[in-house]
Amino acid sequence: MLKVEGLHVAIQSVIALRGISLEVADGTMVGLIGRNGAGKTTLLRSVMGHVPPTQGRITFNGQDLTALPPHARAAMGIGYMPEDRGLVPELTVEENILIPVWVNPSLDAQTRLNLVYKVLPELIEMKDRRALLLSGGQQKLAALARALAVGTSLLLLDEPFEGVAPALSKRLADVIAGLKGTEVSVLIAQSDLNHSRKLVDREFVIERGANLEKSNA
Repeated sequence: MLKVEGLHVAIQSVIALRGISLEVADGTMVGLIGRNGAGKTTLLRSVMGHVPPTQGRITFNGQDLTALPPHARAAMGIGYMPEDRGLVPELTVEENILIPVWVNPSLDAQTRLNLVYKVLPELIEMKDRRALLLSGGQQKLAALARALAVGTSLLLLDEPFEGVAPALSKRLADVIAGLKGTEVSVLIAQSDLNHSRKLVDREFVIERGANLEKSNA
């Protein structure tokens, strides 16, 4: 599925990733663990094509991602939930959910919406609300819904539980747990595994942009 090999990334002359490697096999849930500033977000953004690597390789189902434009990830079934949510403030919740679906001609928008609303029914009542009017927790739900809408093969979740109330953290954990055993693989980047230790099949620890250790969870 996803394979990162010896990835190096520099951002404005600052070295952010130093040869990190990891794999996410088909149908598995993997944790990427590291303190703030360790390079978790940079790695996910590199997979999404937002930050070009200076060295190393990223492949998805055997295809080299580094040679593709960022929007091609959605067409390959990769969904991304950034730490800062990344919603378009003036668009409605439903429009935000559909943004990546619109660039994937193989997906039927209504079918994907039906799936999202089945998994996250609380979004139905706010689907016509502009994203800027949502609370931080509601924005997290909308960002997860957007990732689910297009992530038919792989989900990249960056700190999905950070900055939300305990009840919402549990709700997010339940939704993610519901993906266990499905065809969708999941990579969860977190500062710790408090919310997902029982979910992940494997964890990779990142420190200063490099692998600290690898172990089976």
